[in-house]
Amino acid sequence: MKYLVCISKTPETTAKIAFTNGDTQFDKNGVQFILNPYDEWYALVRALELKEAQGGTVTVINVGTSENDAVIRKALAIGADDAVRIDADPTSAMFVAKQISEYVKSNPFDVIFLGKETIDYNGSEVGGMLAEYLDLPYVSYAMALDIEGGSAKVTRDIEGGSETSKINLPVVVSAAKGMAEQRIPNMRGIMMAKRKPLNVVEAVAFSDKSKVVGYALPTGKTEVKMIDPENMDELVRLLQEEAKVL
Repeated sequence: MKYLVCISKTPETTAKIAFTNGDTQFDKNGVQFILNPYDEWYALVRALELKEAQGGTVTVINVGTSENDAVIRKALAIGADDAVRIDADPTSAMFVAKQISEYVKSNPFDVIFLGKETIDYNGSEVGGMLAEYLDLPYVSYAMALDIEGGSAKVTRDIEGGSETSKINLPVVVSAAKGMAEQRIPNMRGIMMAKRKPLNVVEAVAFSDKSKVVGYALPTGKTEVKMIDPENMDELVRLLQEEAKVL
């Protein structure tokens, strides 16, 4: 069984966010980058668990420049067998999906994992686009996955409960909380990661359909207003006129 895990580099969760070039580019100065937690904790670890239980290989793939090699090596330290980096600066979710799909067409896998989203854009777009490019079934926000012969048994949360499906392989799955538990790379894994193959491939030509027009920071939080519990009229007025929720 061959597992592919798509991984992303994202800003550390406490990073100070700023933009440059007329608010059209993210300012990377002074920002610490990490392996996207949803890719790491859920997608990668579940692929490793399946490999350990049933055999197979786990490959991680990333679209990015050489600046991403550090987070790729972390995935190798956690336990992935090898890695692929498509050498391009990603411009959109569609660009990323296209690049990965072209690699997979020449190097097929049984299960393609992604985290449910990245913690910077929160778009949840790449998985669906990737499945479309590959003409494969897609399950989003999966909380459990097991392999049974030539099919995958996948469970995900839905409104008011959960849904379990049995899907013939190959399949694309985005992983959410519940899929697996975080693993911390040990010293042996870190040392072995230095010797594991990281294959760099050229990007394919692609005319992107979208571009960033501009970024904006969210409005700052306002101070909390304390209302006397006996003054319900004032509470109602504030909810109507300021919060506008009534």
